[in-house]
Amino acid sequence: MKNLIQIAGVIDKEEAKLLMELGVDYLGFPLRLPVNKEDLTEDEAVEVIKTITPPHQSVLITYLNKADEIISFCDKLNVKIVQLHGDISFDELVRTKTLRPDLEIIKSLVVASDNYDKLVKMVETFSPWVDAFITDTFDPVTGAEGATGKTHDWSISKKLVELSPKPVIIAGGLNPKNVKQAILEIKPAGVDVHTGVELPNGRKSAELVKVFVKEAKEGFALIESL
Repeated sequence: MKNLIQIAGVIDKEEAKLLMELGVDYLGFPLRLPVNKEDLTEDEAVEVIKTITPPHQSVLITYLNKADEIISFCDKLNVKIVQLHGDISFDELVRTKTLRPDLEIIKSLVVASDNYDKLVKMVETFSPWVDAFITDTFDPVTGAEGATGKTHDWSISKKLVELSPKPVIIAGGLNPKNVKQAILEIKPAGVDVHTGVELPNGRKSAELVKVFVKEAKEGFALIESL
């Protein structure tokens, strides 16, 4: 995993097609969420995911924390990548990977104001059993863990990138204006955006996505040239 660009919150086949055409690698589908509203139904997601073709990949983003439920849901959607945002136990994570070693697991590291030590412990504990991590932002007002449209302390993400033996994707308040700077400061394996490239109606803006991808690629290229 290197220089990855993920955009989450795919609404329909038309939007999926647009994202693929504009060079997005991973297309994320947040489903079974405790706080935020889903962008589409599970049955609609199944149909959209059928249209996503390599090298592009579909990603289930969920707060499920039981191995059997995670695996069953991945099978229903026919996805091979799952991003776990829930407070999953070590045993359930290990069980998920053991039962389905073919599943690519991305574990969230949700940055709050006072949980750095907890995040470090998660990286140390979960690294052997995940394929990547993704940082995101906790919103104390709503209780949302991710998809908040808010940034967090990038120095925390930078430390986690340096610490982690597995790739780290960064998310949380990224947009076309700040993604290049975030890449240069943090040096992640990938970037993720959701609300930062959306119009007021919740649909992705082709122009914003185009600029986000361009800025991200320029940032990754600058890191490699250093």
